[in-house]
Amino acid sequence: MNAHAMSAPMTATGWWKGHGAQPIADGTAQREAFGRILEPLFLVRHGTVRALARGGEVGLHGAAPEGALPLTGFVPSVMLEHLGSADFCRDHGLRYAYVTGAMANGIASAEIVEAMGQAGMLGFFGAAGLPPAQVEAAVERVQRTLGSKPYGFNLIHSPAEPDLEAAIVDLYLRKNVRLVEASAFLDLTLPAVRYRVHGIHRGPDGKVATPNRIVAKVSRVEVAAKFFAPPPEKFLRELVAKGELTEEQALLAQEIPMAQDLTAEADSGGHTDNRPAISLIPTMLALRDQQQAKHGFAQRLRVGAAGGVSTPASAAAALAMGADYLVTGSVNQACVESGTSAPVKAMLAQAQQADTAMAAAADMFEMGVKVQVLKRGTMFAMRASKLYELYRACESLEAIPAAERAQLEKSVFRKSIEEVWADTRAFFEQRDPAQNAKAERDPKHKMALVFRWYLGQSSRWAKSGDASRQMDFQVWCGPAMGAFNEWTKGTFLEKPEERRVVTVGLNLLYGAAVLARVNAARAQGVAVASEAARVEPLPVEKIQDLLGHAQAPQGT
Repeated sequence: MNAHAMSAPMTATGWWKGHGAQPIADGTAQREAFGRILEPLFLVRHGTVRALARGGEVGLHGAAPEGALPLTGFVPSVMLEHLGSADFCRDHGLRYAYVTGAMANGIASAEIVEAMGQAGMLGFFGAAGLPPAQVEAAVERVQRTLGSKPYGFNLIHSPAEPDLEAAIVDLYLRKNVRLVEASAFLDLTLPAVRYRVHGIHRGPDGKVATPNRIVAKVSRVEVAAKFFAPPPEKFLRELVAKGELTEEQALLAQEIPMAQDLTAEADSGGHTDNRPAISLIPTMLALRDQQQAKHGFAQRLRVGAAGGVSTPASAAAALAMGADYLVTGSVNQACVESGTSAPVKAMLAQAQQADTAMAAAADMFEMGVKVQVLKRGTMFAMRASKLYELYRACESLEAIPAAERAQLEKSVFRKSIEEVWADTRAFFEQRDPAQNAKAERDPKHKMALVFRWYLGQSSRWAKSGDASRQMDFQVWCGPAMGAFNEWTKGTFLEKPEERRVVTVGLNLLYGAAVLARVNAARAQGVAVASEAARVEPLPVEKIQDLLGHAQAPQGT
């Protein structure tokens, strides 16, 4: 029997009688028992050890019937709907506290958002990097497909293009997009505040009602503190002066947080500070409690977990630390519904945990901001780092050493710098003419725009699957992708064509539920066999079958 002798006394709290069933005697049986998550399990004294038991009859008082064993503990059933915060699910109309984060350029596609919404989960569309017209088309599609079901769209901080950030907010307000994921923010901005407080009013019950909600994705405490606080007074005054907010609304805005929900973004793909989740999540939870006590919000603050969530163990750990909801990213990019190319999905399916690197970010290049990308099968990270080194060392394109310039034109750009500038100038003539004007005045800014051409194109080559540019693919990816591949190796989810966002999500939630039961048994002194704590991916139909078969015990 896979149980150990107890050094501490086993105090009985009742009795258990199996009516022919025996305490569980091996790892295979333990595994099956933990996997039936809707069945409670019982801890019984069996000789000198504590063992698991299923079904049967239990009593917490009265004389034990003949043949009964002492009941010393209990492992409860776990419903997937009960993982995370019930308030989070209620407020957003969800069945499960599970979210797919926004991956830029539409990689977090309308298909992902639709699949998640249909399954009672929440998906955010990856609007970053797309022109407003494409974002608008996605909004119209998702609203048409999902109707009142849950969905959200990304709002990315755009310090180099503030007008674009403002235009996206205009679009969301015009189209009644009620939920956004605010990402990569270094500080609060007027457009973000405008979105949050738009339509704020006091309801019939006297409570402040906010039609628009923000889920902030943050890894720095100083930024998180600003989202877990009321909108800054200076922005409220500016909105009042512009006639976009009334004085009464500005007063109401002082009673709400900028974001009721904040995702603690640990070591993720894309924009990241590479923070360890095991330390970041508790830090954000502590900040949540501090800010709640300080401001006394009626809308109670919540913290979710992102960055590294890709296996049952990581999902269970985040929930055990107190995360109100889970957010996945890198793993969804490798799924059938993602908006990236088949070659990228195949590359991601081969990734290991060490196959990532940090590289210069296209949208915040001049600031030295970096993104985490896949390094296996591509030279993008190395080439992007070289571009930033040249930007730091040189004051203009003309100042680049001749040998370096020749190498750039031959191996990186594959065209002359003059041709790259012509393409770049034509792009910004349509998107933001002020960038061209600044480049004419400032040679270093012109160099930055030319280098950003490569950084921007590299993600588009990856998304389109341009085989001639595979060595330049920019694929946002964190170590979670490698962990997911390790977990799914040898199973049906090893194949990219079998990976679907809802299948992945349900498996992570189901696995977290199984491990929660395993850990509950361990905490009460049961020696759980190693094979019993191993959760393998299951087809959705199998998970649903397990959720539909609960063997309830008789009770007295």
